[in-house]
Amino acid sequence: MNLADMLTYADIGQLSRIADHYRCECNGHSKHELIQSILQTVGRRDFIERYIGSMSMEDLRFLNTLLFDGRRQFSLEELVACAQGSRFTEDAKERESPREMITRFRQQGWLFNGTTQQTRYLFEVPEDLKQRFREALERRFLAEVKAAAAEPPMYREEPEMLSADLLLFLQYVSRHDIPLNSEGVMYRRNQSQIMESLHVSEGLVGKGWRFGYGRRFKDYPNRFALLYDYAYHFRLIQENNHRLELTDTGVVYLTEERKEPMIQFVRFWLRLYKGPIPNLLSLVYWIVCCSKEWVTVSSLFERVEPLIKPFFYDSPASIFEERILQMMLHLGMVRFGEDEQRERYVQASPFGKQAVQQIHKG
Repeated sequence: MNLADMLTYADIGQLSRIADHYRCECNGHSKHELIQSILQTVGRRDFIERYIGSMSMEDLRFLNTLLFDGRRQFSLEELVACAQGSRFTEDAKERESPREMITRFRQQGWLFNGTTQQTRYLFEVPEDLKQRFREALERRFLAEVKAAAAEPPMYREEPEMLSADLLLFLQYVSRHDIPLNSEGVMYRRNQSQIMESLHVSEGLVGKGWRFGYGRRFKDYPNRFALLYDYAYHFRLIQENNHRLELTDTGVVYLTEERKEPMIQFVRFWLRLYKGPIPNLLSLVYWIVCCSKEWVTVSSLFERVEPLIKPFFYDSPASIFEERILQMMLHLGMVRFGEDEQRERYVQASPFGKQAVQQIHKG
């Protein structure tokens, strides 16, 4: 539902509060005049840009969550959780509560109650405002990233490699007796052999802090952990009596030499990583939008850093580099480039642009 429709359903009290906030000059007792005045004010071409430019970072994070959350309607408790999640530090002792933030967004005309008996206690953002906010944020972000002067002479990409390596991994499991330790983890000898057989090899995991990014993330390197968790989740492999084996489904999959669509890996990665990175979908969206042409990695990070919440010992920089950008390379969504001065660049691949569109369509 668009803003005009939601204003029609709003009571005159809320309309008056919105009109007062924007200092609309109209008859406060006429619902029609209130609606027309609000629409004229909010509909100005530069209104959204000016509004976004004046927002605090907490407000911007909260708005970003509402724009990219898959839900069209939110309960009050869900909105409170979103507002709380927009706060990355506790350095401000005297500031509004999440409920006060929600009230302010309602007074500004960005949040409205549902219009039916079943949705009257739910909240939503008008669809046309969502679109205008996205477009305004995209213009702002694009203006702040640094484009490459020319195409990097060297670049790296991994199209379809994850899909091909899934088959290679299943082939290895089918041809070897793979023992597991007491924690259900392959011994390093088998891990090394698997790495040597894949298109993209990684160093094995050493001692240190690792958790939060998947079932076997603590045991295996980043890319292979995603591959392993994918195969386990879709019951292509099983950990049976301290042995790693193919399931019947895995045997059929391997026999038919199926080629897993890369979009399936992308969707699985988003589900797996959204716990430690709740706004991962929006970050992927902005990275792809800002890198349709070659841009410097450093300027891209500066743009999205305020949206990245630290996760225990993972800083925004490490989350951006290792958990998001590097994984997007493995998923075939971006390519990395480098020039003679060792400046690093990134560009969204055609598949990356297509994947973002598919994800947002559901």
